[in-house]
Amino acid sequence: MPLTLPPLNALRAFEAAARTGSYVAAAEELGVSAAAISQQIRKLEDYFGKDLFTRLNNRVILTDAGHAIFAGTADALQAISDTTGEMMSDRSRSRLVISAIESMAEKWLLPQLVEFGRMQPGFRYDLRVEPDPVDFARFNIDLRLGYGSGHYPDQAVLPVGHDVVQPMCSPAYLARHPEVEKAGIDAVPDDDLLHTSWGPSFGSNPSWRAWAVAAGLRSRSDKMGFQVGRSSLALDLARAGMGVALAQRMMAAGDLAAGTLVTLSAVTLALGHPYCLAYPRAKARKRDLQALVGFLSKAAMES
Repeated sequence: MPLTLPPLNALRAFEAAARTGSYVAAAEELGVSAAAISQQIRKLEDYFGKDLFTRLNNRVILTDAGHAIFAGTADALQAISDTTGEMMSDRSRSRLVISAIESMAEKWLLPQLVEFGRMQPGFRYDLRVEPDPVDFARFNIDLRLGYGSGHYPDQAVLPVGHDVVQPMCSPAYLARHPEVEKAGIDAVPDDDLLHTSWGPSFGSNPSWRAWAVAAGLRSRSDKMGFQVGRSSLALDLARAGMGVALAQRMMAAGDLAAGTLVTLSAVTLALGHPYCLAYPRAKARKRDLQALVGFLSKAAMES
């Protein structure tokens, strides 16, 4: 039986516009003009005899008919794209474009990608390090590790860990300061505290002052000690024995397991939002993406 198919160029334009929510973004992705996208959409609407989009300011929103067509075609187009990519590639290796915020890219995500690569030797990826939010369509991003769930309402979003901060230092620091090991963190001088400037992407800024209140200890100064611009640098200084960091447990998991860092208190402060994985819904059935999302979710639960 012959296949009943709509105009495929029009269907491709429709899928891009539905996924990005914009004729302009779809045009940039496909390398044509926004007018050409609009013309292809009209052709598809004439074919089906239905309106597929409604306009809202500079965005387009799927109608009920549009949702039905998108649900039935997006996965099929993605499968065709995946098969075409495999057939045209010189090697049958997966290559995902992965994007992550800087604070998690090096200390947490990269070790997980290394471990996943050992399990999947053919797995290949491009890793981008950049702040939230990112443009999935423009840069063809397959997976994003970001902070908070509100940046990507048009993508599938999966929380993977609500991190906490906790006082940590190196065994070498404790060896030089036996009074700290004996009396606890209250014996740490304010001048040995490591402070993190969390930056504008964080909705909360866990500080030594706030932690001392939560722990019921004497107030700590935010003016003395070391100040660094990234939480990963605070970890590096703590590992080097320079002082005590209010460090993120997810980022410090490897150091804690190896014994290069130890905790000085069980009291923790939660960050304002969870870390989240976000990916285009149209790509949700990609096998390599599914496998990586599952692996990272499990790793976050164990961190």
